Amino acid sequence: MSLEPRIGITDVVLLERKQLTCGTTWHAAGLVTQLRATQRMTELAQYTGELFGRLEEETGQATGFKRNGSLRLAKTPARYEELARGASMGRNFGLPVEALTPGQIKERWSPISTEGLVGGFWFPDDGQVNPADVTMAYAKGARMGGAKVLEGVAVTKILTANGRVTGVMTEHGPIAAKKVVICGGMWSRDLAAGIGVTLPLHAAEHFYVVTEAIPDLPRDLPVMFMADEWSYYKEDAGKLLVGFFEPGAKPWGQKGISESFCFDALPEDIDHIGPYLEMAMKRVPVLERTGIQLFFNGPESFTPDNRYHLGETAEVRGLFSATGFNSIGILSSGGVGKAMASWIAEGHPPVELSDVDVRRTQAFQRNRKYLQDRSVETIGTLFGMHWPGLQFETARGVRRSPFHDRWLEAGAFMTELAGWERPGFFGTPEEVANVEYSYHRPSWFKNVAAECRNTAENVSVFDYSCFVKYRVEGPDALAALNHVCAGECDVPVGKIVYTQWLNPRGGIEADVTVIRVAEDAFLVVTVALSQRRDMAWLRRNIPEGARVHVSDITSGTAMLAVMGPKARELMARVSPDDVSNDGFPFGTSREIDLGYARVRASRLTFVGELGFELMIETEFAAHVWEVLAEAGRDLGLKPAGYFALNSLRMEKGYRHWGHDIGEEDTPFEGGLGFAVAMGKADFIGREALLAQQAEGPVRRRLVQVRLEGGAEAPMLYHHEPILRDGRLVGSVMSGAYGHRVGASLGLGYVSHPEGVAKDWLETGTWEVEVAMKRYPASVQFGPWYDPKGEKIRG
Repeated sequence: MSLEPRIGITDVVLLERKQLTCGTTWHAAGLVTQLRATQRMTELAQYTGELFGRLEEETGQATGFKRNGSLRLAKTPARYEELARGASMGRNFGLPVEALTPGQIKERWSPISTEGLVGGFWFPDDGQVNPADVTMAYAKGARMGGAKVLEGVAVTKILTANGRVTGVMTEHGPIAAKKVVICGGMWSRDLAAGIGVTLPLHAAEHFYVVTEAIPDLPRDLPVMFMADEWSYYKEDAGKLLVGFFEPGAKPWGQKGISESFCFDALPEDIDHIGPYLEMAMKRVPVLERTGIQLFFNGPESFTPDNRYHLGETAEVRGLFSATGFNSIGILSSGGVGKAMASWIAEGHPPVELSDVDVRRTQAFQRNRKYLQDRSVETIGTLFGMHWPGLQFETARGVRRSPFHDRWLEAGAFMTELAGWERPGFFGTPEEVANVEYSYHRPSWFKNVAAECRNTAENVSVFDYSCFVKYRVEGPDALAALNHVCAGECDVPVGKIVYTQWLNPRGGIEADVTVIRVAEDAFLVVTVALSQRRDMAWLRRNIPEGARVHVSDITSGTAMLAVMGPKARELMARVSPDDVSNDGFPFGTSREIDLGYARVRASRLTFVGELGFELMIETEFAAHVWEVLAEAGRDLGLKPAGYFALNSLRMEKGYRHWGHDIGEEDTPFEGGLGFAVAMGKADFIGREALLAQQAEGPVRRRLVQVRLEGGAEAPMLYHHEPILRDGRLVGSVMSGAYGHRVGASLGLGYVSHPEGVAKDWLETGTWEVEVAMKRYPASVQFGPWYDPKGEKIRG
């Protein structure tokens, strides 16, 4: 992260309801690890480790930090594959890591029994810290910088006016402030909900034991993670702390948290944790003959997706969140503090943090029953297998499209995103009931291949109902959208514009489709996860005083995508309107008759085949599907799921916001310059793009990656290192197997100081590292499937 160590904000007050460290910090384990799921999360953790290394010297306050490394161990080939892929990603970000055999593990952690171990990985820069001491060091450092830290002062309400924060109310009176950060741990949800702000998290019980002193226990033992047994180990003053992140956790505090709760522990429950403690005794035999000094149970708060909540809230300007740390608050603290300071000072995150941006949350997610049920599962996911395509099993069925029951009847395996139930793939009842995840070929691989073939040869229907739809209308709607959109929105009624919303730095805040439906009215379509984020961005960037009304019509508008070479024949059977290529060309949208209904049809595709996207008022949805299904029976019409959609879009190189493009990527870097109207007089980000144009060819560019070896090549998913002539030059951002081209594919960024040009791509020898092994690859700018786009325009 390219930030100065200190931002310079000194007019700061921290309010603590009781005493510093009370609640959860005082009983945290103090693990300091650095490898996280993504590059930016890893960087936040890396900075924390760096900060801990100098915090005691800077403040004079002891922290107990020691860099004794960590071990992550595997009992199965699948877990080893997961760890190896993570190790490759970490090395891509400059994180030291080394693969170990069971014998080498025993050398570093002598008390262990290596029975059943496949191997593991050594992270020398990891370590441990004393949470209470490091908190006091943070507080002392803040005071040294001019901040006030007030203990025993509870905030009773966040104060707002005209959609902006104005301060906080305490039991001693109000404090005025232009910026407020909610960092109240498991109290944050209710404090935010008091002013209609969504911060979804729920407390759950977290268990660990501390042994009596163990004679001859090495004092330099690394932290050890045995995820296949749901446990972690930490040496502390000649004793062992053994903690658990077990499946089937116990939610806590669903009826509220006592006002007096402070340095409190929860009741012991040896029956609940007993099976995992037994595994720990077999893994570390000395535990069988060592007494337990402390059996601890304390609350930790967890979010529905196990990612924390950072940044300015969607509902209130100037109100920030830094909460929901899912038991990794200590190891995230330094990086999060640094990022939040910059975010508050500059008004935007210092780096791309969409994974943890609080605006990703959905309003329904502060529902207490939903959070209680999901928290049963979220603790275990910390140590569970992080399979590609893995689905949560709890708190499901919240948001369903009008076609939901039809897809179940057709054999859908349902996946979930932002609460929406979406078909992942279609199969027999046995296939759907016995899904097997894998880093190689998951059990649904052949089902997805069949769906892709049907889309390429016949016609498939995809349920897009979860796509977010806004209606933007009013006398100034065009001017407002032309200010927010990089593309030109002043097009004829019925024309579709594919464009991006940029920030002032030229980064992509949203990737949208805009349809002009009237002289003063437009429809905007964006991705499901960005529903509240994109609405907040749009409303906050409409020029002040503009006569524009924006409404979210997602819930009232179902959506189907009819895709494949027989799509036009199917549409001609169900509608009397002209759907010929001349009468309904690509990039056109209009209302048509379909059965007894009126629907909006748009000639678009996200799969690379001839197709029509249909927007349907919800009450007509069932009828429309019945008409399509009957008319398409002899055309091979079948439903297809989102796993197939990802494969198909990857073959065409269609970008996905949040994976392939985001707030740090400009359209030129993302290969989307064609969607930008640089000739427009004014749009957000234009000055930054002009400056980038003046510099010549971009030095960082999204490319399309294809592994050699066909079906024998490994699957690509995300953050696999990309090498040119043996040197690291980038990483994959997203991947899938392309069934139409028979290859493992990815989209990834590569960098070159002199500019990423076509000849540079063609003259190098390319490889991708997967699980610490390198595989030959090809890279290019254009798509692997139908590069001229003849199928979609035919």
